[in-house]
Amino acid sequence: MRKQTILIVDDVDINREILCEMFQEYDTVQAANGKEAIDIIEADPDAISVVLLDIVMPVMDGVAVLEEMKKRGWIDSIPVLLITGEATTEIERKAYHLGASDIIKKPFDAFIVKQRAKNVIELYYNKRHLEDMVELQTKVLRKQAEELQSMNDRIIDVMSNVVEFRNLESGNHVKRVKTFTNILAKRVAAEYPEYHLDAGTINMITSAAALHDVGKIVIPDAILLKPGKLTKEEFETMKTHTTRGCEVIDMLADIQQGEYGKVSYEICRHHHERYDGRGYPDGLKGEEIPISAQIVSVADVYDALVTERCYKKAFSTEEAFRMITNGECGTFSPKLMHCFELARDEFEAVVQGRQEPVES
Repeated sequence: MRKQTILIVDDVDINREILCEMFQEYDTVQAANGKEAIDIIEADPDAISVVLLDIVMPVMDGVAVLEEMKKRGWIDSIPVLLITGEATTEIERKAYHLGASDIIKKPFDAFIVKQRAKNVIELYYNKRHLEDMVELQTKVLRKQAEELQSMNDRIIDVMSNVVEFRNLESGNHVKRVKTFTNILAKRVAAEYPEYHLDAGTINMITSAAALHDVGKIVIPDAILLKPGKLTKEEFETMKTHTTRGCEVIDMLADIQQGEYGKVSYEICRHHHERYDGRGYPDGLKGEEIPISAQIVSVADVYDALVTERCYKKAFSTEEAFRMITNGECGTFSPKLMHCFELARDEFEAVVQGRQEPVES
């Protein structure tokens, strides 16, 4: 521990000299009143290890010094020992309330004063050291979390690109779905706070949306790339991309953050559920469907309509909007449809290239 500095505040010269003599192993600084003490602390708050403070002084008394130190936040890092012979119970209560570490009454015993000062200096030093360690550890944990998130994003990018490569798509489907998801999620957050979609959750849903079709990795090319209408049996196979995708996400559980993995799983499994219970794979109905999956479902259907696929031509944005709101693509939540209507211009701006897709 480096040599500590003690600020001695007393309007009586002889009292300050006595205390300075007692603390020869420390650096000492003197102030004849509270105003001088505040000026000394203000010049370099980190330099003061403890304040030995009298109460009755001209210009600014000891209680006023405590009030100013509390106001400026110094009292949390600079301990104060009151040394006085005139403190009433009321003043003592107020001093402790303002953050004084201890009160020593005159006449005092030199050994006791030195020991109390030493104890409080060590206590605050250890407190500061602990806070520094906690701050350092917090930075380490934050960096690890950022690295984990970066790894998650890279994994998602690779897997979504593999799916799009197999699906013979341009590679922009995932970016557009993420963008539509982000736009719609922000509208839901603004219109319906009961869903508790804060900025962090919206970013998580937006990123996880990239994995909505990851299960298509296991779908045979003959079905995945079939230009015509699927048979009943083929469609049943295609529907398994929801549950098979969840198997893939489960494999990533050890490297995905808990909540992130949960949201990815919900989106992958339930983005084909419908509000009236006629979706798949579980036939969830209404608010049984996670809000993350409801949002991605609208985004996915919209992009499927406005882009050309091997089995269909692209619909116009007007037709896509009408088909979704009229229920031609299945039933969606009335709340989601209200937000979809509010976000219509933003959706169309993405399709027309007037708004850049999100990258994360």
